[in-house]
Amino acid sequence: MTDPEVVRLPDGRRAHLWQGGATTGPAVLFFHGCPDTRLAARPGDDAARRLGVRLVAVSRPGYGLSAPAASSHLSVADDTVAVADLLGIDRFAVLGMSVGGPYALACAAAHPDRVTAAGVIAAPALVPALEPPWPRDGLTPDEQEFFARLARTPVDECVELMRPDFEEFVARVAPDDPDDEALARRWVAGLPPQDAALVDVLPGADIAEQVRESVGRTGGYLRDAAVSFRDWEFDFGQVRCPTFLWYGDLDQQVSLRNATWLVQHLPDASLVVRERTGHLGTLLNHWEDVLTTLSRAAPTASR
Repeated sequence: MTDPEVVRLPDGRRAHLWQGGATTGPAVLFFHGCPDTRLAARPGDDAARRLGVRLVAVSRPGYGLSAPAASSHLSVADDTVAVADLLGIDRFAVLGMSVGGPYALACAAAHPDRVTAAGVIAAPALVPALEPPWPRDGLTPDEQEFFARLARTPVDECVELMRPDFEEFVARVAPDDPDDEALARRWVAGLPPQDAALVDVLPGADIAEQVRESVGRTGGYLRDAAVSFRDWEFDFGQVRCPTFLWYGDLDQQVSLRNATWLVQHLPDASLVVRERTGHLGTLLNHWEDVLTTLSRAAPTASR
C-alpha cells in the first residue's frame, strides 16, 4: 500500500512529507531543525488554516522515512523544489527553523525563480565567519574546540567523529520505547526550561512520534550537524528575495550574534528580536505572525 506522506524524488529516493493548513492558496515550505522532522510544522497547522496558507514540510535525508543520502544544503534545496513540483506548487516562500535556516537560504539562493520570500528563525549564521566562531555563547574551551574542529574536518569524518556521543544520547532517549508518555518525558527533560515548558503542553503521543522520527535513525542528525557549522557551499549573496529573521533574546542555542551577521550579509533582510523568548518559542508562540509575513510575498500555490 502506498503511503500518501511519502513521495519519490526524480532519482527514486523516498521523501517523507507533512502537509497542513489550506489545500490551496499561498504555499510555505518548511525546513525543520536538528534533530527534528517534518512534524515540527504540525503546531502551525491551525494558524495556516486560518490564514489560508498551504504549509508543507519535508524530512531531510535520514530522518523519518526519507531515504538517507550524502546530502548538502544545495541537494536538500533541489529535493525540496522536486517535492514542490510533485505537489503542483510553482512559487512559494521558504521557512527554516534553527539548523533549517541555512537550508531555506540555500533554496532561495539556488532557485530564485521559485522562492518569493525566506523566513529564518533562530538559525546559525555562517559559523566560521562569526566572532567568536561558534553559534552560541558560554561554551567551555572544549566545546569551542569542538566547533572549530567541525569547521575544518571533512564532512564524512565529522559524521564518524560525532557518532559515538550521539548514539549514546539516542540510547538514553530510547526512541524504540513503546510507552509514548515515558518517551515524551525523557525528551522534554533534556530541553532548556523555556523550551521544555512549551513542548510539555503538546500531546505525549505527538512528542513521541516526533522523537521517533527525529532520532530513530542516526543518519539525519549526523549529516545535519556535519554540514551546518562549516563554510556553506552556496552563495548567500544570491538570496535576492526579501528575507525575514526572527530570534529570541533568551535563546541558549543560537546567540543574537548570528542574527546580526545575517542581517549584515544578506541583500534584503529584516530582523525581529522576540523579547523574553528562548529557542523554540521564537516559532511556537508566533506561527500566525510568521506565516502572515511570508504568505504576503507568496502567490497562489497551485499551477
